[in-house]
Amino acid sequence: MKKKNIKKPTISEIEEELQREKYKYRYRSVLRSTINTLVVVAAFAVLVATLWMPVLQIHGSSMTPTLVEGQIVLSVKGSKFEQGDLVAFYIGNKLLVKRVIAGPADIIDFEEDGTVILNGNVLDEPYVSEKAFGECDLVLPYQVPESRYFLMGDHRETSVDSRSSVVGCVAEEQIVGKIVFSVWPIPTFGSIE
Repeated sequence: MKKKNIKKPTISEIEEELQREKYKYRYRSVLRSTINTLVVVAAFAVLVATLWMPVLQIHGSSMTPTLVEGQIVLSVKGSKFEQGDLVAFYIGNKLLVKRVIAGPADIIDFEEDGTVILNGNVLDEPYVSEKAFGECDLVLPYQVPESRYFLMGDHRETSVDSRSSVVGCVAEEQIVGKIVFSVWPIPTFGSIE
């Protein structure tokens, strides 16, 4: 029986193998660390979006020209809403976005052309491009009940809003938050007034 000639590794070969093993270990360590970081960031983003800053996509044309179909916006949860604020709210299982026109105990009325009269004064609405009386089945003048808000879309002719008994005045508990920032599309990126 012949003995096989086994070549012993040289010091340089051992060092090269050791370097490869160290590289594999560092690569795996960095990969694990990166994945852990991404999971934590994603969990944090979901938590923020759920509890503090919901992200919403606009559907429909009731808020044109302020918001358009497909636009993605951020809202901030809160409980203090003022006249002119854009808010997202639930009506049944639908999430809608409208503008706060009047708050609790305010008295609202409309002229035939759709001009809004709030507490006896004509409401200045630079965000409305065309006034319209729209779908209104309220007995006017109308007083907003306590803990409720009178909301209207900016595209008054097509918007179904608090003027209709289908929506009515919206309770504070139904409001998800105030729309504050536009994310997409890029030309609309920035704060929303």
